[in-house]
Amino acid sequence: MIAGYDGWLLCLLIVAGIGAGFINTVAGGGSLLTLPALMLLGLPANMANASNRLCIVAQSMSGAYGFYREGKLEPRSVGPILLPTAAGAGLGSLLASRAPNEILRPVLLGTLVLVALLMAFVPRALADDHEQRQPVGARAAMGLFAAGLYGGFIQAGVGFVLLSVIGGVLRYDLVRANALKLACTIVFGVVALAIFVAAGQVVWFPAAVLAAATVVGSQLGVRFALKADGRTIRRIVLVCVVLSVVAIVLRG
Repeated sequence: MIAGYDGWLLCLLIVAGIGAGFINTVAGGGSLLTLPALMLLGLPANMANASNRLCIVAQSMSGAYGFYREGKLEPRSVGPILLPTAAGAGLGSLLASRAPNEILRPVLLGTLVLVALLMAFVPRALADDHEQRQPVGARAAMGLFAAGLYGGFIQAGVGFVLLSVIGGVLRYDLVRANALKLACTIVFGVVALAIFVAAGQVVWFPAAVLAAATVVGSQLGVRFALKADGRTIRRIVLVCVVLSVVAIVLRG
C-alpha cells in the first residue's frame, strides 16, 4: 500500500500513463487508457476526469518542448494557429457548461467516425512530408475555430480533430502538425485543469503519478515521431481513431 493505494494499481497507472503519453504525442486517444486506470484506483468518474487533466497538461508541455528542442515546433507558427483555436475553445467550454450530458456522446462518436473516414478514404486528409504548407487564411481559421469549439465542448479526441485541420488544411507534415497540436492542447488542458481545481475535484497524488508517467511516454513519442515515416504515423493515427470509436461504443 502506498498513500492508501494498492501498489499494483499504481504500477498499472504508471504503465497506462507511459502508454497514453506516447499515444497522445504521436496520435491521440490516450485518455482511453488513463481514465479507466484512475477509476480502478477507486476515483469516481468526475474526479478521474478532473485528475486526468493534470497529465494532459504535463504531457502536452513535455511533448511540445521535445519537438521544439528538435527544431520541429516553430514559435512563429503557434500564434496564428492558437488564436482561433483558443477562441473556439472558450465558446465550446461555455456551451458545454450548459449542454445536457446526453448530447456529448453522440457528438464525440460522430466526430471520431468522420475523422476516421477522412483518414481512411481521403488521402489528403493528412499532409505528406513534402507538401507545401498553407497560411492561416479564412478557411483554416474556421477549421481551427471549429476544432477549438469541439475541444472546449468535449476535449476527448480533440487531438485527432486538430491533426485533421493542421495537417489536412494547413498542410503541415505530421511531425510539425503533432507539435502544434500539443501546443493547442496545453491551452485546453490549463483552462480545464483550473476549472476542476477550483471545483476541488482533482485528487493530487494519483494525478501527479500519472502526470510523471505521461511525461516519460511523451518523450518516447517524440523520439518515435522524429524517426518514423509519415505513412507509418498516418496508420497509427487511423488505428487510434478506430480503437477510440470501438472503446466508446463498447462502454455504452
